[in-house]
Amino acid sequence: MTIPIDRLVRSRRKTIALVVEKDASLTVRAPLQMHETAIRAFVEQHTDWITRNQQRAQRFSPPPPKKFIDGETFLYLGHAYPLEIVDKQRPSLTFDLSSFRLARSALPGAGEAFIRWYKGQAQAVIQERAPKMAALYHFSYTKVRISSARTRWGSCSSSGTLSFTWRLIMAPTAIIDYVILHELVHTRIRNHSRIFWAKVGELLPEYKQHVCWLKQNGKHLSL
Repeated sequence: MTIPIDRLVRSRRKTIALVVEKDASLTVRAPLQMHETAIRAFVEQHTDWITRNQQRAQRFSPPPPKKFIDGETFLYLGHAYPLEIVDKQRPSLTFDLSSFRLARSALPGAGEAFIRWYKGQAQAVIQERAPKMAALYHFSYTKVRISSARTRWGSCSSSGTLSFTWRLIMAPTAIIDYVILHELVHTRIRNHSRIFWAKVGELLPEYKQHVCWLKQNGKHLSL
């Protein structure tokens, strides 16, 4: 297997170094006088390390931003639906359980239109599911709020307010339920101790599958 070198940087350094960038590309930093044959040999000797780290970078690198064009897909409750650009429509963004439709005049603000729609759906869906889960598992909370958090799926305040990012509405309902339960358990156990995870596991034995799903797919829950 031949590993492509995306960038070769020569300097007055004495040793050669390999760097797998966040976009999974390979940068090789080499001494000024080092022959290309030696550089290539060094890269080939470290094929396994490079491949392993490139695969890891690809898993965690963010997807390209949306272009908001015909046929592009957008997630909702774990399913991908195509976008159709239409000439005139009120409201500017609609969804009919088979596709999204966006008015052409709204294209300059397409991202904001989708965020407003996602926030509204997140509010409706989570407001419906949270009290049912609280009743089922005998928890109580103060209120639910929808946030724009980028690094946290949910949080629980000391006053019992449960906050969830609107991005969560792109995930399957099983994932949404896991995050809701996670925050409900935080109303009693504020940390991530063994006791906390034991309680989550007691109520939702398959929770590790959901944690794994979020680690692998969370980057796709975005615009």
